[in-house]
Amino acid sequence: MQTNRASRFLIVNADDFGQTAGVNRGIIEAHERGIVTSASLMVRQPGATEAAEYARAHPELSVGLHFELGEWRYVRGEWKQAFEVIDARDSVAIRSELERQLARFEELLGREPTHLDSHQHVHHWKPARPIVLEMAERRRISIRGLDPFVTYCGSFYGQAETGAPFPQKIAPSHLIEIMRGLSPGWTELGCHPGYAEGLDSVYLAEREAELRALCSEQVREELEQQEVRLRSFHDLQRATPGTAPRPAG
Repeated sequence: MQTNRASRFLIVNADDFGQTAGVNRGIIEAHERGIVTSASLMVRQPGATEAAEYARAHPELSVGLHFELGEWRYVRGEWKQAFEVIDARDSVAIRSELERQLARFEELLGREPTHLDSHQHVHHWKPARPIVLEMAERRRISIRGLDPFVTYCGSFYGQAETGAPFPQKIAPSHLIEIMRGLSPGWTELGCHPGYAEGLDSVYLAEREAELRALCSEQVREELEQQEVRLRSFHDLQRATPGTAPRPAG
C-alpha cells in the first residue's frame, strides 16, 4: 500500500576518503555495493591520489573536501592532541591552510569540491568556522551542519565521545531506525566505512562494521519501503542552483 510522505532525500557521505588504501577500498565498496553516494577527501593523506583517480573515473560519486587541522584523542580521561597541521587558534594560518587544501583538491580532481566538512568537525569552532563558511559561500557549495537546506545526522557512529565502544550504533538495525526517523527534505548521513590495515586511528574495527551495515540488503529494502531517495551533493546542487549556503539557526 502506498503511503503519503513528503519527499525525503538522503545523502550518505563517507568521511576520510584518501586516508589509506584500506579506507579507500571500504568507501568504494560501500558506494558500489551499498548506499554511499558521496565522500569527503583528505588531500594531505597518503591515499589521496588513489581516491582522486577513482573519483575522476566515477563522477556519480560526489566528492568534497574533508578539511584537516589535526586530530585529538581521548586518553586517560582527557582530550589530547595526536598531531597538529597548523595552530587551530591562528585565523591567518587556518585561512592559508584551507586555501592550500582546496588548491590541492582541485589539482587532484580537476574541479572544485561539491561540499565542505572537516576532520572532527573543527569547522564548527572559532576561528575556523567563519573562514570555512566564507569559502563555502564563495564557491556556493554546501557546508556540513551550517547549510539550512541539509540536516546533518552524525548518530551512525560506533564510539561514545570518550572512545568507549558503541557497536549498537553501527548495526543495520540502528541504520534502519535512522531511515524511519528522517524528516522531510534533505539529510546528510555521515559514515566511516573502511578496512583497518595500515590505519593509525582509534576507530578501527568499527569501520568494517559500518561497511557491513551500509551494504546490508535489509537497509536497502527499508529505504525503498520508507520511500527515502538516495541522492548526492551533485543532486543537491541541481536542486538548489545559485543558492549559497547560510548559517543555520
